[in-house]
Amino acid sequence: MSILGHLNELRRRLFRIVIIVVLGFVAFYGVSEPLYAFLSAPLQACMPEGSKLIYTSPQGAFFTYMKVALVASLFGTSPFSFYQVWAFIAPGLYREEKRAVLPLAFFSSIFFLAGAAFCFFLVFPIAFKFFMGFATDTIVPMISVEEYLSFALKLLLAFGVVFEMPLFAYFLSRFGLLTPAFMRRSRRYAVLVIFIVAAILTPPDVFSQCLMALPMLLLYEVSIYVSAMAYKKKDDSQPHTEKEES
Repeated sequence: MSILGHLNELRRRLFRIVIIVVLGFVAFYGVSEPLYAFLSAPLQACMPEGSKLIYTSPQGAFFTYMKVALVASLFGTSPFSFYQVWAFIAPGLYREEKRAVLPLAFFSSIFFLAGAAFCFFLVFPIAFKFFMGFATDTIVPMISVEEYLSFALKLLLAFGVVFEMPLFAYFLSRFGLLTPAFMRRSRRYAVLVIFIVAAILTPPDVFSQCLMALPMLLLYEVSIYVSAMAYKKKDDSQPHTEKEES
């Protein structure tokens, strides 16, 4: 396929993603208010008694609900979106890997949602309990719905992307851009980076920092194993491919 053909194919895939996200947005907007109540539940459970979320502009709540509907659509339609991405990549894969596009799309969405769920159910309660601990009789938290949504979405998306690490390692290794040997040599630097990221994204206490860092470390080790499998599979398939071409 020519470069123009690839661009046309990419345009078609992106158009399908946009259409399904827009349809999901319309569907989720009708339940955006209870969705926001669910999303803000970890924060409200830690707020002082009588405290409530506020909005500081006339249109603040309206646009917040729109953003909630859009994000819910992005998460809800992620299996379809990931399938479109993998289907676009599929022509560059080996024959046996093309058949794995549907499972890859499924697991991509599962890992992404698992990362967001881990953040919501485990990281949020710990983080908000720490932050709300600064409230006193004279200092009362007055958090806007817009600020909370922005904070929550950054963390949810970050955890969702981090949980895609094994899949990224697999395909980078298949294309020869990453090797398990390099990941093993870089383990000490990876550990340092992971703990720095965990310290930035979590409250400044050892327990919550480790709570975020440990899954990331586990994912890195899993990624090394996945990279080794992908690299071995790549080496094994090359002679077979060369024989077919001859």
